[in-house]
Amino acid sequence: MFGFIKKSLSKTVAAIKTVAPKKKVTFTKDELEDILLEADVEYALVEIIINELYQTKITREILESKLLATLAHTTYKEPEFTAPFVELIVGVNGAGKTTTISKLAYRYKQEGKKVILGAGDTFRAAAIEQLTLWSKKLDIPIIASKQGHDSSAVAYDTIDSAKSKGFDNVIIDTAGRLHTQKNLANELIKINRICDKSHAGAPHRTLLVIDGTQGNSAIAQAKAFNEMIGIDGIIITKLDGTAKGGSIFSIAYALELPILYVGTGEQPEDLTPFDKYEFVDGLLDALFVATEEE
Repeated sequence: MFGFIKKSLSKTVAAIKTVAPKKKVTFTKDELEDILLEADVEYALVEIIINELYQTKITREILESKLLATLAHTTYKEPEFTAPFVELIVGVNGAGKTTTISKLAYRYKQEGKKVILGAGDTFRAAAIEQLTLWSKKLDIPIIASKQGHDSSAVAYDTIDSAKSKGFDNVIIDTAGRLHTQKNLANELIKINRICDKSHAGAPHRTLLVIDGTQGNSAIAQAKAFNEMIGIDGIIITKLDGTAKGGSIFSIAYALELPILYVGTGEQPEDLTPFDKYEFVDGLLDALFVATEEE
């Protein structure tokens, strides 16, 4: 797992190298400020981190503790539930939501679980088609309708089918954009209500998919979704394709929500559980040497 996360940080590390080309044992506060900003850590958070550093020479251990502190909310406890476990996947168009759903489904299937998909993004025909293609490729059943149909009806039918056929996991896609944010909020609230009507307590988990290449600009978007529907966890996609890996610190700190997975490639298996220790190590390895160079 560590190899996947470290590899996915290669572009972020390359960006850091433009301001810190040589590994060192210690850095000054000014140097670290430049490094963190280059990695796309939000300026306000950089100021908080720097202001809490009282030493003149910052070691790996000192910086590690400060970075880990910004990720304090990344732990997650699965709720109690009666099977099937129902997940609602939300996020804006283009974030990689549909591909992420396929990766989640693949992961559950590899764990020996029976999975069914619900093509709840009925706003876009392309979303239905894409998810249907993934279901065929992964040999996982799907409940889908036509563009413009009631998405909450799709959610209800998917859960109902899962209950009657003994499925373990239900993953439901949702629209990323309607004509207005109010319309989107109303639709998501309705889907939530219908899920609970179909299966008490559902959805058991609502996950927000965020495009890692958007960096800190994704924070406002994430806050909006959290206000609309309440988010239980975050999946960050395209981490392998961005130099803005440092935005993960800002996202976790600002939202106080757990980051559950990061997308590290295009294949179904390229969804890696987020581990804050391994993530921080991947960045610090690019900066620090263990001992003074001769």
